[in-house]
Amino acid sequence: MNLKELKKLFIVGLLGLVAFSSQAFVLKDSVTVLEPAEKHAMEIGLTMDILNRYHYLKIDMNDSLSGVVFDNFLSSLDDNRTYFSKADVDYFSKYKYQLDDDLEARNVDVAFQIFRIFRERANSRIDYIQTLIDGGFDFSKDESIDLSDEELPWASNEAEINERWRKIIKSQALSLKLSGKDEEGIKETLTKRYQRYRKGINQYNSDDVFQFFMNAVAETYDPHTNYFSPISSENFNINMNLSLEGIGARLTQSMDYTVINEVIAGGPAYKSKQLHKDDKIIGVAQGEEEYVDVIGWRLQDVVQLIRGPKGSKVRLQYLKHGEETVVKEVSIIREKINLEDESAKAEMIPISKGNKVYNLGVITIPSFYMNFEEARNGDPNYRSVSRDVENLIKDLQSKNVDGIMIDLRYNGGGALPEAINLTGLFIDQGPVVQVKHSNGKIDVQRNSNAGVFYDGPLAVLVNRFSASASEIFSAAIQDYHRGIIIGETTFGKGTVQQMAGFNRYYPNYPESMGNLKFTLSKYYRVSGSSTQNIGVSPDIEFPSAFDAEEFGESSRPNALKWDQIISSYYQPTNTISDDIIENLRSLYKEDLKVDVDLKNLQKDIAKMKANQERNELSLNLEARKAEQDKNEEESDLQKKLSESAGKIYQEYSTSEEDQKKLREDPYLKEGLRLLAELVK
Repeated sequence: MNLKELKKLFIVGLLGLVAFSSQAFVLKDSVTVLEPAEKHAMEIGLTMDILNRYHYLKIDMNDSLSGVVFDNFLSSLDDNRTYFSKADVDYFSKYKYQLDDDLEARNVDVAFQIFRIFRERANSRIDYIQTLIDGGFDFSKDESIDLSDEELPWASNEAEINERWRKIIKSQALSLKLSGKDEEGIKETLTKRYQRYRKGINQYNSDDVFQFFMNAVAETYDPHTNYFSPISSENFNINMNLSLEGIGARLTQSMDYTVINEVIAGGPAYKSKQLHKDDKIIGVAQGEEEYVDVIGWRLQDVVQLIRGPKGSKVRLQYLKHGEETVVKEVSIIREKINLEDESAKAEMIPISKGNKVYNLGVITIPSFYMNFEEARNGDPNYRSVSRDVENLIKDLQSKNVDGIMIDLRYNGGGALPEAINLTGLFIDQGPVVQVKHSNGKIDVQRNSNAGVFYDGPLAVLVNRFSASASEIFSAAIQDYHRGIIIGETTFGKGTVQQMAGFNRYYPNYPESMGNLKFTLSKYYRVSGSSTQNIGVSPDIEFPSAFDAEEFGESSRPNALKWDQIISSYYQPTNTISDDIIENLRSLYKEDLKVDVDLKNLQKDIAKMKANQERNELSLNLEARKAEQDKNEEESDLQKKLSESAGKIYQEYSTSEEDQKKLREDPYLKEGLRLLAELVK
């Protein structure tokens, strides 16, 4: 078990453990036996045919991959090794190298057998966990729970695993106590949580089981190749920026968790800057009401809780991906999301350097959007990010802008043509990105517009959540030496996906079928380097709480590898020289030593990383409360230090509103400071 996964256990508790009995493989009578449906054989055939023909990786489903599918499937059910015993896994292992043959025969009987046993184990463990809840907890005892980054072996006896679960449940109870619940409230919350999870487990249908298994198959290729059951497809494809009023996020389900799959650019969740892909929602509250614990709820029920009328408030408790030891909260005002909300926006922020004030424009781009329908219909005024940015630049130029920053933080990508068109505003005709297809063919995507629309000083601000089209644009600006790239190393997603709906292959089939999303191409910079896995490294790198090992493409063990192809022919502008970059780096290093907010930011990052790397957590009330109080005191102190540093902001910002904005966003502040130096 890795550190990240064990941390999930003691905070919210993945359910289930091992039932050791002579009836190991007999189901309880009260649980309905699940069986594959007729359509599943058809969907297996379509899945394997599409993957074999069109996936970027040309690999055969053989015994070796069968073993990976087996491991993936067990991991999807019991990632923390808390449901199955070693005896269970030994029994299942006889099928480990048979799954490729089963797929060829369109047979998923083994997957359903394993899931039925998994469900039996989960029900047995909920019975045991309830005895722990009913017995109460002694928080005066000096003990801790192990968080060491080591994979636990499959449990060999009940006493060993019971002790592990005693600490897990106690840690959950302690977290509830620190949040203000009394003994009865703790018991009630935990009891409801596990009984709800029992209900959810027993409600899984054949489509759910088939999805678990087919995802285990699909993800042997790469992490962006996924199978979606009919209901998952419906939830994934809900277009929340057109028809629904909510938080602006697409959600999926991972066993007992509701997981954020995508944050919609321009929506309330995006604007909060707190919720990101792979975060887990564990509680939902309407307005100022109490939180409803949603661990173990089915996805559609959680979605209904989160949705609501425009203007109403919803509060969420969530676990940040990679930092599951701390329950975080965010308050969001629901909105109806539309294209206007996610469109690019610009503002002018005057920055003082010496005796001169520089007018710096900040253009924030939440996504690389394009109205494909309007474009297909020949509308000459169709909306797109490049067209909007062109108009924003015109407006800034009318106000005598001295330099422009493109803010791509949290921009997860979008339309490839728009990444090319946006780049074309800043460079002359030439290649922008290379696309390599599964057949080996390489297309060079070019900017065909002659001339440069804006040739002034340019900076691009990125972070770990800038991905795909954001990386194409940033890489091109960097390769052409056209502007400076500032911030964190980007996500590293250099692949292209396509969705295939199975009902289109069987248009007369009476039942709803699933969808397959698969990877069919790969992006490369004009220099020939892939952005896959490594992302785009900034010229000036800011402190980051998000290491590549935990966040980004390279954290996925089955991600496609980085590689390189031949460079396309392009002519760098050489607007940004090595000397300029070195000068800005030197300035930034000095700022790190004296700027209050940058120093506070470094402290916060160090604290976050220490939490991620800790090997144990106290189960003693006083020790845990002391740690919590210390964190709150440090946060209050940092806030006071920042507010007392107001005179520093007056040196480079001429507006109180701008000063407040920059105080709250040290990355933007430092980026503008460096852009002002570039202009100078």
